[in-house]
Amino acid sequence: MTVAQQHSPHAAVAAPVPPLAGRARSTGGSAVRDILAITARPEVVSFAGGLPAPELFDTEGIADAYRAVLDEQGARALQYATTEGEPALRAALAARTSVRGLATGPDDVLVTTGSQQALSLLATALLEPGDTVLVERPCYLAALQVFAFAGVRVVAVPGDEDGLDPAALEELVLRERPKLLYVVPTFQNPTGRTLPAARRAAVAEVAARCGLWIVEDDPYGELRFEGERVAWIATYPGAEDRTVLTGSFSKVMAPGMRLGWLRAPGALLRACAVAKQAADLHTPTVNQLAAARYLADRDLDAHVARVAGVYRERRDAMLAGLPGALPEGSAWAVPEGGMFVWARLPHGHDTTALLPAVVAHDVAYVPGAPFYAAAPDTATMRLTFVTQAPDRIAEGLRRLARGLGTAGAR
Repeated sequence: MTVAQQHSPHAAVAAPVPPLAGRARSTGGSAVRDILAITARPEVVSFAGGLPAPELFDTEGIADAYRAVLDEQGARALQYATTEGEPALRAALAARTSVRGLATGPDDVLVTTGSQQALSLLATALLEPGDTVLVERPCYLAALQVFAFAGVRVVAVPGDEDGLDPAALEELVLRERPKLLYVVPTFQNPTGRTLPAARRAAVAEVAARCGLWIVEDDPYGELRFEGERVAWIATYPGAEDRTVLTGSFSKVMAPGMRLGWLRAPGALLRACAVAKQAADLHTPTVNQLAAARYLADRDLDAHVARVAGVYRERRDAMLAGLPGALPEGSAWAVPEGGMFVWARLPHGHDTTALLPAVVAHDVAYVPGAPFYAAAPDTATMRLTFVTQAPDRIAEGLRRLARGLGTAGAR
């Protein structure tokens, strides 16, 4: 014991450190991330993660883009950059958005570190603790996490197999006075459903008449296998000045590059840029320049078309095997694109409770309950079909049948 400790009656007892913030104590981790940790073993057929197929990445093309950037402008690529994003990438993103029907200039775009960061920036710029946010039922899990950290009240909008009900939306807007509606209208996570054009128009009209921000998240829209593209909500009358469109290269180029973006009205975009300065200063320069170079040198649309063709085969393999894998009376949607099939088992089944027995057979899914803001449907599950080849999907569904006790029951 030191002399100082001998003369201090309190020195031997260390005071506890202050507690974590309430939002950190009350917000749980991602159920998907937790399951991925459990199913990391190579023998497991995982239908759990929302991961694109790594064997379909254009590794050569992306590597060429990085090499060119580092060879030709290495000092700039490794230096700090502006918060809003590299001009070449913002211009390319604006051009891609404009070609798809939403007139956009480079100054309308903020580059983010994945579209997940875009949601966090919007929460910082728009939401106060105690505000109300409307979401779909069910809703993208990581968006629920963002809103939980923001300390807001989350209310789910009722809907059906086509998505949220605009009449129910209007009723909730008038009653709850929310700040924003968060929606993934195309190939939604987790359900895979697509909001029809008429409902998109109705959502835009409600937002304009009642006063509401719309956050339109579109990470999957380019992965269409069949059917006609439906225009963004942001293009419909009434939505122009109140819709934030977010996008990502994670599902069409490579998630490890962590490149996303948001398109927003000027004042909100500037507020998000200030929030980004406080968060990470800017998205890595080298990744931005490499993406811009890839877009200039390669045909991303052709690459996405090839990927979508493979994903369609994998979707069809999953749809073909589901009748034998799930209990009699189960139902599931047929997505026209994206990455997910959403299934509902008969009443009385609890997919969270069933998961350990399924994992014991070296296969995994994500239970549906975590995707609900409240009153979850515990009989639901999300199955990702894009990561596995068709034969592996078939084997995984055979294991799923054994885990659920379905094998031999039909």
